[in-house]
Amino acid sequence: MKKPLVADISLLLVTIIWGTTFVLVQNAIDFLEPFSFNAIRFLTAAILLILLLVLFEKRQLKQLDRKLLLSGVFIGFWLFLGYATQTIGLLYTTSSKAGFITGLNVVLVPLFSMMLLKQFPSRNAVLGVLTATIGLFLLTMTDVTGLNKGDGLVFICAISFALQIIYTGKFSSKYPTMLLTVVQISTVAILSIISSFIFEDWKQSFNPDILLTKDVIIALIITSVFATALAFLVQTNFQKYTSATRVALIFAMEPVFAAITGFYWANERLSYSALVGCILIFAGMIFAELPSKKMAVGKLNRTIKDKVS
Repeated sequence: MKKPLVADISLLLVTIIWGTTFVLVQNAIDFLEPFSFNAIRFLTAAILLILLLVLFEKRQLKQLDRKLLLSGVFIGFWLFLGYATQTIGLLYTTSSKAGFITGLNVVLVPLFSMMLLKQFPSRNAVLGVLTATIGLFLLTMTDVTGLNKGDGLVFICAISFALQIIYTGKFSSKYPTMLLTVVQISTVAILSIISSFIFEDWKQSFNPDILLTKDVIIALIITSVFATALAFLVQTNFQKYTSATRVALIFAMEPVFAAITGFYWANERLSYSALVGCILIFAGMIFAELPSKKMAVGKLNRTIKDKVS
Protein backbone atom coordinates (compact mmCIF):
# COMPACT_ATOMS: atom_id res chain seq x y z
CA MET A 1 0.00 0.00 0.00
CA LYS A 2 1.38 3.42 -0.98
CA LYS A 3 2.52 5.73 1.81
CA PRO A 4 0.19 8.66 0.85
CA LEU A 5 -2.82 6.33 1.06
CA VAL A 6 -1.66 4.91 4.41
CA ALA A 7 -1.14 8.48 5.63
CA ASP A 8 -4.64 9.56 4.60
CA ILE A 9 -6.25 6.51 6.21
CA SER A 10 -4.27 7.05 9.42
CA LEU A 11 -5.24 10.73 9.57
CA LEU A 12 -8.87 9.80 8.94
CA LEU A 13 -8.72 7.43 11.94
CA VAL A 14 -7.38 10.35 14.00
CA THR A 15 -10.31 12.46 12.83
CA ILE A 16 -12.73 9.72 13.87
CA ILE A 17 -11.16 9.71 17.35
CA TRP A 18 -11.49 13.50 17.65
CA GLY A 19 -15.07 13.46 16.43
CA THR A 20 -16.22 10.61 18.67
CA THR A 21 -14.61 12.13 21.80
CA PHE A 22 -16.39 15.47 21.36
CA VAL A 23 -19.33 14.40 23.51
CA LEU A 24 -16.98 13.14 26.23
CA VAL A 25 -15.16 16.47 26.36
CA GLN A 26 -18.44 18.40 26.54
CA ASN A 27 -19.57 16.30 29.50
CA ALA A 28 -16.22 16.70 31.28
CA ILE A 29 -16.17 20.50 30.87
CA ASP A 30 -19.44 20.63 32.82
CA PHE A 31 -17.31 19.68 35.86
CA LEU A 32 -13.82 20.92 34.96
CA GLU A 33 -13.03 24.33 33.43
CA PRO A 34 -11.68 24.23 29.83
CA PHE A 35 -8.10 25.47 30.39
CA SER A 36 -7.73 23.18 33.39
CA PHE A 37 -9.09 20.25 31.42
CA ASN A 38 -6.63 20.90 28.57
CA ALA A 39 -3.79 21.37 31.08
CA ILE A 40 -4.36 17.91 32.58
CA ARG A 41 -5.12 16.36 29.19
CA PHE A 42 -1.95 17.59 27.49
CA LEU A 43 0.25 17.15 30.56
CA THR A 44 -0.82 13.51 30.85
CA ALA A 45 -0.23 13.01 27.12
CA ALA A 46 3.20 14.68 27.37
CA ILE A 47 4.25 12.43 30.27
CA LEU A 48 3.08 9.34 28.38
CA LEU A 49 4.99 10.38 25.23
CA ILE A 50 8.12 11.15 27.23
CA LEU A 51 8.01 7.67 28.79
CA LEU A 52 7.60 6.08 25.34
CA LEU A 53 10.45 8.23 24.03
CA VAL A 54 12.81 7.16 26.84
CA LEU A 55 11.82 3.49 26.63
CA PHE A 56 11.69 2.94 22.87
CA GLU A 57 13.22 5.91 21.02
CA LYS A 58 15.93 7.09 23.41
CA ARG A 59 18.38 7.58 20.53
CA GLN A 60 16.22 10.46 19.27
CA LEU A 61 17.26 12.52 22.30
CA LYS A 62 20.70 12.90 20.70
CA GLN A 63 19.04 14.94 17.94
CA LEU A 64 17.49 17.43 20.34
CA ASP A 65 18.90 20.83 19.45
CA ARG A 66 17.82 24.47 19.41
CA LYS A 67 16.21 24.25 15.96
CA LEU A 68 14.11 21.19 16.81
CA LEU A 69 13.09 22.69 20.15
CA LEU A 70 12.01 25.98 18.56
CA SER A 71 10.13 24.13 15.80
CA GLY A 72 8.20 22.02 18.31
CA VAL A 73 7.42 25.04 20.48
CA PHE A 74 6.29 26.96 17.38
CA ILE A 75 3.84 24.22 16.34
CA GLY A 76 2.70 23.77 19.94
CA PHE A 77 2.03 27.50 20.28
CA TRP A 78 -0.37 27.50 17.32
CA LEU A 79 -2.09 24.38 18.63
CA PHE A 80 -2.52 25.97 22.07
CA LEU A 81 -3.76 29.26 20.59
CA GLY A 82 -6.32 27.35 18.55
CA TYR A 83 -7.73 25.61 21.63
CA ALA A 84 -7.57 28.79 23.74
CA THR A 85 -9.35 31.12 21.30
CA GLN A 86 -11.97 28.50 20.50
CA THR A 87 -12.70 27.98 24.19
CA ILE A 88 -12.99 31.72 24.94
CA GLY A 89 -14.91 32.37 21.73
CA LEU A 90 -17.57 29.82 22.72
CA LEU A 91 -18.46 32.09 25.64
CA TYR A 92 -19.78 34.69 23.18
CA THR A 93 -20.98 32.75 20.15
CA THR A 94 -22.98 29.62 19.39
CA SER A 95 -21.41 26.18 19.03
CA SER A 96 -22.83 25.88 15.51
CA LYS A 97 -21.18 29.09 14.32
CA ALA A 98 -17.96 28.14 16.10
CA GLY A 99 -18.00 24.76 14.36
CA PHE A 100 -18.35 26.36 10.94
CA ILE A 101 -15.74 29.08 11.52
CA THR A 102 -13.25 26.56 12.94
CA GLY A 103 -13.84 24.38 9.91
CA LEU A 104 -12.81 27.26 7.67
CA ASN A 105 -9.21 26.14 8.22
CA VAL A 106 -9.96 23.83 5.29
CA VAL A 107 -9.93 26.98 3.13
CA LEU A 108 -7.12 28.71 5.00
CA VAL A 109 -4.65 25.83 4.71
CA PRO A 110 -4.28 25.93 0.90
CA LEU A 111 -4.20 29.75 0.99
CA PHE A 112 -1.46 29.84 3.61
CA SER A 113 0.40 27.01 1.84
CA MET A 114 0.54 29.16 -1.28
CA MET A 115 1.61 32.31 0.59
CA LEU A 116 4.08 30.78 3.06
CA LEU A 117 5.42 27.65 1.38
CA LYS A 118 4.70 28.34 -2.32
CA GLN A 119 2.76 25.06 -2.50
CA PHE A 120 -0.18 25.19 -4.91
CA PRO A 121 -3.12 22.77 -4.57
CA SER A 122 -4.38 20.77 -7.53
CA ARG A 123 -7.65 21.60 -9.28
CA ASN A 124 -9.32 18.59 -7.63
CA ALA A 125 -8.10 19.74 -4.20
CA VAL A 126 -9.61 23.21 -4.79
CA LEU A 127 -12.90 21.59 -5.82
CA GLY A 128 -12.77 19.44 -2.70
CA VAL A 129 -12.14 22.47 -0.48
CA LEU A 130 -15.09 24.40 -1.94
CA THR A 131 -17.41 21.38 -1.67
CA ALA A 132 -16.36 20.68 1.93
CA THR A 133 -16.83 24.33 2.90
CA ILE A 134 -20.42 24.30 1.63
CA GLY A 135 -20.92 21.05 3.53
CA LEU A 136 -19.54 22.61 6.73
CA PHE A 137 -22.00 25.47 6.39
CA LEU A 138 -24.98 23.14 5.96
CA LEU A 139 -23.84 20.88 8.82
CA THR A 140 -23.07 23.51 11.44
CA MET A 141 -24.90 26.75 10.66
CA THR A 142 -28.31 26.03 12.14
CA ASP A 143 -28.66 29.72 12.96
CA VAL A 144 -27.27 32.67 11.05
CA THR A 145 -26.90 35.80 13.17
CA GLY A 146 -24.66 38.84 13.14
CA LEU A 147 -20.95 38.51 13.84
CA ASN A 148 -19.60 39.21 17.33
CA LYS A 149 -16.26 39.13 19.14
CA GLY A 150 -16.67 35.43 19.83
CA ASP A 151 -16.77 34.77 16.09
CA GLY A 152 -13.57 36.79 15.71
CA LEU A 153 -11.84 34.74 18.38
CA VAL A 154 -12.93 31.48 16.76
CA PHE A 155 -11.64 32.75 13.42
CA ILE A 156 -8.25 33.21 15.10
CA CYS A 157 -8.67 29.58 16.18
CA ALA A 158 -9.19 28.55 12.53
CA ILE A 159 -6.05 30.46 11.52
CA SER A 160 -4.09 28.81 14.34
CA PHE A 161 -5.18 25.29 13.45
CA ALA A 162 -4.38 25.97 9.79
CA LEU A 163 -0.85 27.11 10.67
CA GLN A 164 -0.39 24.10 12.96
CA ILE A 165 -1.26 21.78 10.06
CA ILE A 166 1.03 23.60 7.62
CA TYR A 167 4.07 23.76 9.87
CA THR A 168 3.61 20.20 11.13
CA GLY A 169 3.93 19.13 7.51
CA LYS A 170 7.02 21.29 7.07
CA PHE A 171 8.88 20.22 10.21
CA SER A 172 7.79 16.57 10.39
CA SER A 173 10.05 15.68 7.45
CA LYS A 174 13.07 17.32 9.11
CA TYR A 175 12.95 16.01 12.68
CA PRO A 176 12.25 12.73 14.54
CA THR A 177 8.52 12.18 14.96
CA MET A 178 8.39 11.22 18.64
CA LEU A 179 10.75 13.96 19.80
CA LEU A 180 8.96 16.69 17.82
CA THR A 181 5.59 15.51 19.14
CA VAL A 182 6.85 15.52 22.75
CA VAL A 183 8.00 19.15 22.42
CA GLN A 184 4.74 20.21 20.76
CA ILE A 185 2.43 18.56 23.31
CA SER A 186 4.57 19.70 26.25
CA THR A 187 4.32 23.28 24.97
CA VAL A 188 0.52 23.08 24.90
CA ALA A 189 0.52 21.57 28.41
CA ILE A 190 2.71 24.33 29.86
CA LEU A 191 0.74 27.15 28.22
CA SER A 192 -2.58 25.56 29.31
CA ILE A 193 -1.35 25.29 32.91
CA ILE A 194 -0.32 28.95 32.90
CA SER A 195 -3.69 29.95 31.42
CA SER A 196 -5.62 27.94 34.00
CA PHE A 197 -3.77 29.76 36.81
CA ILE A 198 -4.45 33.17 35.22
CA PHE A 199 -8.00 32.84 33.90
CA GLU A 200 -9.66 30.12 35.99
CA ASP A 201 -10.25 29.06 39.56
CA TRP A 202 -7.55 26.41 39.42
CA LYS A 203 -7.99 25.43 43.09
CA GLN A 204 -11.57 24.49 42.35
CA SER A 205 -10.65 22.75 39.10
CA PHE A 206 -7.96 20.60 40.69
CA ASN A 207 -10.23 19.60 43.54
CA PRO A 208 -10.06 15.77 43.93
CA ASP A 209 -13.85 15.63 44.21
CA ILE A 210 -14.03 17.03 40.66
CA LEU A 211 -11.04 15.21 39.17
CA LEU A 212 -12.33 11.86 40.45
CA THR A 213 -15.74 12.35 38.86
CA LYS A 214 -16.51 9.42 36.55
CA ASP A 215 -17.17 11.59 33.47
CA VAL A 216 -13.97 13.59 34.01
CA ILE A 217 -11.76 10.50 34.53
CA ILE A 218 -13.13 8.73 31.45
CA ALA A 219 -12.80 11.86 29.32
CA LEU A 220 -9.26 12.59 30.51
CA ILE A 221 -8.03 9.03 29.95
CA ILE A 222 -9.51 8.71 26.47
CA THR A 223 -8.55 12.20 25.29
CA SER A 224 -5.06 12.11 26.81
CA VAL A 225 -4.11 8.70 25.42
CA PHE A 226 -6.02 8.48 22.14
CA ALA A 227 -7.14 12.00 21.15
CA THR A 228 -3.84 13.67 22.11
CA ALA A 229 -0.78 11.43 22.52
CA LEU A 230 -1.70 8.93 19.81
CA ALA A 231 -3.50 11.41 17.53
CA PHE A 232 -0.75 14.02 17.31
CA LEU A 233 1.95 11.36 17.09
CA VAL A 234 0.15 9.92 14.06
CA GLN A 235 -0.33 13.39 12.53
CA THR A 236 3.34 14.28 12.95
CA ASN A 237 4.48 10.92 11.59
CA PHE A 238 2.22 10.65 8.53
CA GLN A 239 1.69 14.24 7.42
CA LYS A 240 5.08 14.19 5.67
CA TYR A 241 3.58 11.76 3.14
CA THR A 242 0.62 13.90 2.09
CA SER A 243 -0.24 17.54 1.42
CA ALA A 244 -1.46 20.07 3.98
CA THR A 245 -4.62 20.68 1.91
CA ARG A 246 -5.57 17.01 1.99
CA VAL A 247 -4.92 16.91 5.75
CA ALA A 248 -7.26 19.89 6.25
CA LEU A 249 -9.96 18.19 4.17
CA ILE A 250 -9.61 14.98 6.17
CA PHE A 251 -9.80 16.93 9.44
CA ALA A 252 -12.96 18.63 8.11
CA MET A 253 -14.64 15.26 8.70
CA GLU A 254 -14.39 15.82 12.47
CA PRO A 255 -17.79 17.60 12.80
CA VAL A 256 -19.31 14.80 10.70
CA PHE A 257 -18.14 12.13 13.14
CA ALA A 258 -19.09 14.42 16.05
CA ALA A 259 -22.61 14.73 14.63
CA ILE A 260 -22.89 10.96 14.13
CA THR A 261 -21.66 10.34 17.67
CA GLY A 262 -24.06 12.93 19.07
CA PHE A 263 -26.90 11.22 17.21
CA TYR A 264 -26.16 7.80 18.73
CA TRP A 265 -24.84 8.75 22.19
CA ALA A 266 -26.62 11.98 23.03
CA ASN A 267 -29.83 11.52 21.02
CA GLU A 268 -29.11 14.67 19.02
CA ARG A 269 -31.18 15.00 15.85
CA LEU A 270 -29.65 15.69 12.47
CA SER A 271 -31.59 17.94 10.11
CA TYR A 272 -31.82 17.23 6.39
CA SER A 273 -29.42 20.10 5.68
CA ALA A 274 -26.94 18.62 8.20
CA LEU A 275 -27.12 15.25 6.45
CA VAL A 276 -26.49 16.91 3.08
CA GLY A 277 -23.60 18.77 4.69
CA CYS A 278 -22.04 15.52 5.90
CA ILE A 279 -22.29 14.06 2.41
CA LEU A 280 -20.70 17.15 0.83
CA ILE A 281 -17.78 17.15 3.30
CA PHE A 282 -17.15 13.49 2.52
CA ALA A 283 -17.44 14.24 -1.21
CA GLY A 284 -14.95 17.08 -0.84
CA MET A 285 -12.44 14.71 0.72
CA ILE A 286 -12.96 12.22 -2.12
CA PHE A 287 -12.50 14.94 -4.78
CA ALA A 288 -9.13 15.82 -3.28
CA GLU A 289 -8.06 12.18 -3.45
CA LEU A 290 -8.76 11.91 -7.18
CA PRO A 291 -5.64 12.20 -9.34
CA SER A 292 -5.39 15.29 -11.51
CA LYS A 293 -5.63 15.01 -15.29
CA LYS A 294 -1.90 15.65 -15.68
CA MET A 295 -1.06 12.93 -13.18
CA ALA A 296 -3.41 10.48 -14.89
CA VAL A 297 -1.94 11.20 -18.35
CA GLY A 298 1.59 10.91 -16.98
CA LYS A 299 0.80 7.56 -15.40
CA LEU A 300 -0.76 6.31 -18.66
CA ASN A 301 2.28 7.39 -20.67
CA ARG A 302 4.61 5.61 -18.24
CA THR A 303 2.52 2.45 -18.47
CA ILE A 304 2.61 2.51 -22.30
CA LYS A 305 6.35 3.17 -22.25
CA ASP A 306 6.95 0.24 -19.89
CA LYS A 307 4.92 -2.10 -22.13
CA VAL A 308 6.74 -0.99 -25.28
CA SER A 309 10.15 -1.42 -23.70
